[in-house]
Amino acid sequence: MSLRSAVNDGRVVARRNLIKIKRVPDLLVFTTLQPIMFVLLFAYVFGGAIDSAGGGAAYREFLIAGIFAQTVVFGATITGAALAEDIKKGIIDRFRSLPMSGSAVLVGRTLSDVVNNILVLVVMGLTGLVVGWRIRTSVPEALLGFFLLLLFAYAVSWIMAWIGMLVPTPEVVNNAAFIVIFPLTFVANTFVPLESLPGPLQTFAEWNPVSAVTQAARTNFGNPDPNPLAPEPTSWALQNPELYTVLWAGVFLLIFIPLATWQYRRSTSR
Repeated sequence: MSLRSAVNDGRVVARRNLIKIKRVPDLLVFTTLQPIMFVLLFAYVFGGAIDSAGGGAAYREFLIAGIFAQTVVFGATITGAALAEDIKKGIIDRFRSLPMSGSAVLVGRTLSDVVNNILVLVVMGLTGLVVGWRIRTSVPEALLGFFLLLLFAYAVSWIMAWIGMLVPTPEVVNNAAFIVIFPLTFVANTFVPLESLPGPLQTFAEWNPVSAVTQAARTNFGNPDPNPLAPEPTSWALQNPELYTVLWAGVFLLIFIPLATWQYRRSTSR
């Protein structure tokens, strides 16, 4: 089957996934309410604590890019959970009976989740503006910041796709992803400056790809460290966050697109 056919089939599957979100109001409500809740809670709970300690309102601007990064990475788990659910319900077997590309299901699933992440970022961005976040750079730089967040989340979604076809239920996908993603998003510069972390954790956080994508977003949004006396990053990863983010995304895609495709064929042949 040609590449053009595979792309067209993937677009049809992506449209099917987006229609499902539209027709199941619960999915749309939680997709939009959860990011609003994150921004408000982190801005007024964490931000309020920092302000009362003398940290200044700049912490809210510092915080928003970290919330963006955490939310889109956690949002990638939708890919794995949805695939696990489709396999469990036998929907994948129905797809196999159709004259369509074998990779269309994975391509469509990951592309529809990019659209979902765009919606989430729009909602979070508008909420961030309400709580005092501002983009202080040019439009191209801001778009680059959002693009890097989406690129990294798209790469992580292929990891989740692979996991989703390894485990038996969507609940197991969420639990397994939480064990890995939770420490990655918190042992990073997402919510606190790196200089506040103890030595070993600081070293880990400096090379954590979540720190890089957060730093890249902050740089392109013009949201600096709330402490004007904070030292400049010393690790190569945070001195070149855009490149480091693209490198990690490329590694994830090179490894997990073939792995997920192989696991898909294996799972649907049982």
